[in-house]
Amino acid sequence: MEELIRMAEEMSFCVRDVMNRPLFQRAKLIAGRSGGYREVRWVHILEITHAAPYVSKNDLILTTGLWLKRSVHSGLDYMRQIIDHETAGLCIEFGTTIDEIPGEIIRLCDDHDFPLILFRQPVRFEEITQDIHSFLINRHFGLMKKLEEFSQKQQQLILQSTDIPAILRLLQSYTEGQIVYLSSIKSNKFYPSVKKETAEAINRFCNNKLKNFDQFNETQVWKMDDTTSIVVQPVICFGQVFSYIGLMIQLPHLTEYTKLLLDYASKAVATVLLRTQFLEEKILRNQNELIQDILSQQIDSEEQAQMRMGLPSPDESRYLFIGGIIEFEHNVFEDGPERMETMNQDLSVLIRSLLNRFQMHHLMMMKNNQFYLLCAKEKVSGESTESLKQSILNMISGLRKFAEEALGGLNFHVGFGKTRNQLVETWKSFKEAYQVIEVSQTVPAMKHCCFYDKIGIYQLLEAVPEPLLNSFVNDHLGALISYDVLHHLNLIGTLDVYFKCMGSKGETAKELFIHRQTLYNRLEKISDILGEDFFEPQKRYCLEMALLGYELLGENG
Repeated sequence: MEELIRMAEEMSFCVRDVMNRPLFQRAKLIAGRSGGYREVRWVHILEITHAAPYVSKNDLILTTGLWLKRSVHSGLDYMRQIIDHETAGLCIEFGTTIDEIPGEIIRLCDDHDFPLILFRQPVRFEEITQDIHSFLINRHFGLMKKLEEFSQKQQQLILQSTDIPAILRLLQSYTEGQIVYLSSIKSNKFYPSVKKETAEAINRFCNNKLKNFDQFNETQVWKMDDTTSIVVQPVICFGQVFSYIGLMIQLPHLTEYTKLLLDYASKAVATVLLRTQFLEEKILRNQNELIQDILSQQIDSEEQAQMRMGLPSPDESRYLFIGGIIEFEHNVFEDGPERMETMNQDLSVLIRSLLNRFQMHHLMMMKNNQFYLLCAKEKVSGESTESLKQSILNMISGLRKFAEEALGGLNFHVGFGKTRNQLVETWKSFKEAYQVIEVSQTVPAMKHCCFYDKIGIYQLLEAVPEPLLNSFVNDHLGALISYDVLHHLNLIGTLDVYFKCMGSKGETAKELFIHRQTLYNRLEKISDILGEDFFEPQKRYCLEMALLGYELLGENG
């Protein structure tokens, strides 16, 4: 631990280092001894009483204490200003202006671990500023040189291989701290390795912090106990958090040097993750043939199908399967074919990454603006189906976030069929997925519906041949539709809302934002066209079904 603290202090210039400078040999730290870790980035001479506008975080302030001559109250106010602004500490020269420091100020500094340094003999502030500023500038160049060296070595590793552990080991050699790699797909890794008990304790702590894996997209510092904290840096690809790099530290603060090392490492890991996904993309294109064979029902053997999918231990009763389609609404005129190809490639890598992240074995085939997904999950309990669907919803959520933030709100529709116990039967799931997308595109209320078993009565309506459905709608609503076209009274919409409100005229008028008398006039006209018995059960069932069919067909159906 002492070695770690020594190393960290070398990377940050703090009050404790200031006290070791030659010009501070006769200075004395009279308060805030526990604040020796406070980082010093600049030295500032300040004699005015209203300090707040003129100080910055991590400034070391030099003063003769002129502000203290007015009163203890004004002195305390001055001290609170510079403490609130997170300055590094205060150096006061005795003899020029003041000869004592009130006990109230010393207690305030101790309470806030704020270093108060006393020069009992006159000292030239110009020499102090020159000494420390020269040191800080030279040190800054030294750290930049180290960072450049780290970056170059990291680039060499990236060019040589796709080895993430090599990047993390390099980071560990520069920080000399314990590195923890928190993955959403695989078990956490430690560099260097730690005892089993230590690993379990760190895993428990991190898992408790990461209730939702992608809940943090910025650097976090988590305090584990009184002496140890862990800095967590997210690894982000396509706007999604895929892993975290953790660094154990013993100091209560994080230096800029360490922040930059972690940032460089996270970007390198993200680069490797993306390259790995692109390489997998190239390999997995060969698996398109399996989806094609399933769609055309060319496979008879379930065991053969599972082996071709790459499932371990093919077993007809071990897995759940589901087929789905994601359809993107590219604007070919604005984007052009090259831009569309690039976007589809990025989307393909992202979708595969998300599926891997949520631990779904899968195949994917890209065809124009459609992605065919075939997912498999091992059956472990009665909750496996819901778990599979939740993973799919998580994948869709990540995809929607990327589409909104990086692709200008690109629209897409998603449909998944029912789960099947056999892979060779998933052609039915793809057929159902088409129906889900058709419903989501034409029925506003079903816009975000993704699963076939959630579209309800539309399952039946989608199974009806379009000419037959068109004829049914025309038989029951044709006269009403024709009247709306001529007179623009929205009788179709009025009837739909009237049925949904269970015949409540007050609720219907409220939903339609019209006066009751206007509603009465419309209902009277509907009664004239459809007959006074239009709300009777048998006729109402047909009309409600026709209204659903009319919406599904679209107004031009």
